[in-house]
Amino acid sequence: MCFHDPIDRREAVKKIFGLAGSVVLGTVFAGPLGFPKPAMAGLKRSRFLVEGTGMHDGYSVKKLVEQVFDAAGGPGRFISKGDVVAIKPNISWARVPVLAATTNPEVLKAVIELCQAAGAKRVRIVDHTIQDPRRCFAITGAGLVAKQTGADLVYPRSSLMKDMKIRGNRLDVWPVFIPLVEADKLINIPVAKHHSLSMLTLGMKNWIGGVGGGRWSLHQDINESIVDLTQFFKPTVTLIDAVRIMTRNGPSGGSEAYVVKKNTLILSDDPVAADARAALLFGKRPGDLGFVRLGEKRGLGTSDFQSLDLKRVSL
Repeated sequence: MCFHDPIDRREAVKKIFGLAGSVVLGTVFAGPLGFPKPAMAGLKRSRFLVEGTGMHDGYSVKKLVEQVFDAAGGPGRFISKGDVVAIKPNISWARVPVLAATTNPEVLKAVIELCQAAGAKRVRIVDHTIQDPRRCFAITGAGLVAKQTGADLVYPRSSLMKDMKIRGNRLDVWPVFIPLVEADKLINIPVAKHHSLSMLTLGMKNWIGGVGGGRWSLHQDINESIVDLTQFFKPTVTLIDAVRIMTRNGPSGGSEAYVVKKNTLILSDDPVAADARAALLFGKRPGDLGFVRLGEKRGLGTSDFQSLDLKRVSL
């Protein structure tokens, strides 16, 4: 299928695209999939932040994910029966989970199961990996999670990229990974880690994995690019995986010496607040991060996460 004129997200929800050629665990799936409504449609914007912590060795990551969502009102607050849900983890690198370069597969699996229990018709795992997708799927554990849960694991390819109007300060038109914008609900699940250019990779930066094109050029003015993409994607919620964090040599890491266990999850419907809170895990102030300052200035959220409906849970 050939795409020509760029469209914006509002136009996208009115159109139907065939996703022929995408691969789910080696199997082709195709057919018309509509854009029923934007990710935030039908949700009451409450502006909350829930922080969950595993306090004891051997705590259940699955149960901590469940407690965090329950504290926010339960998965049914965000997911409706019949929804198509796109989950955006960070699985860009072919790294095993203990290296904290990618989203923890236990967190990913637990969120998928919550969406399914809430009545989601289909759940898709969507990320435009940096390294070979099949190796990333296998080594990060995302492939096994898809097999265990029945979620679709979407293989990134050019036929699934569509030029869209980002309408950002820096980005005007850019190729976007279509399964992310055609979903009814969009859940962002980044891993918290160091980054050599943006200082940290958290929720807002995870959207660089939601587009195609020459992504290297997005790093030339990285904070503007991050905020432009956050403004475009508008996730339903962000769940920051800080079970293990990478404190240096990011974003790819490569050694357990760079990893610290924080046993923490941060869930929010405010992408700026989620990143602001996560910055403290690295000994940073929210204002140290250029994309947090800029995101707040653009009105995408607040760095004052304590001003939100703030809850804490622990196991």
